[in-house]
Amino acid sequence: MKKLSIIAAAAAVLAFGPNAAFAVMGIMEADTSAGKALTDAKGMTLYTFDKDEGGKSACYDKCAVNWPPLIAPADAKAEGKYGLTQRTDGSMQWTYDGKPLYLWIKDAKPGDVTGDGVNNVWHIAKP
Repeated sequence: MKKLSIIAAAAAVLAFGPNAAFAVMGIMEADTSAGKALTDAKGMTLYTFDKDEGGKSACYDKCAVNWPPLIAPADAKAEGKYGLTQRTDGSMQWTYDGKPLYLWIKDAKPGDVTGDGVNNVWHIAKP
């Protein structure tokens, strides 16, 4: 299994260059109209929520429908500023610098940043 992980990491380095470690996690960096931002593997902008405290998500129910949490795979491991927090349903959500990461339902394509500043509590996750 370790051999497969090493091969996957090597393939990511070839495919994604210096952001390879993040790409393996499904998190990358991209340039947007609002500057550098963290994105998911599809290039969709990631956001943080001011109401999250202590590394825990405060976004559930309707909030989580509009702001889907960036769920980590079962075998995900924290690395550097990238961590994990457990949601109330037991799933694990990616964090960056202790802040849970989310997508925004109204972003239609990679590079969109329409969630930045919503209700003055949602912000682009910046590397």
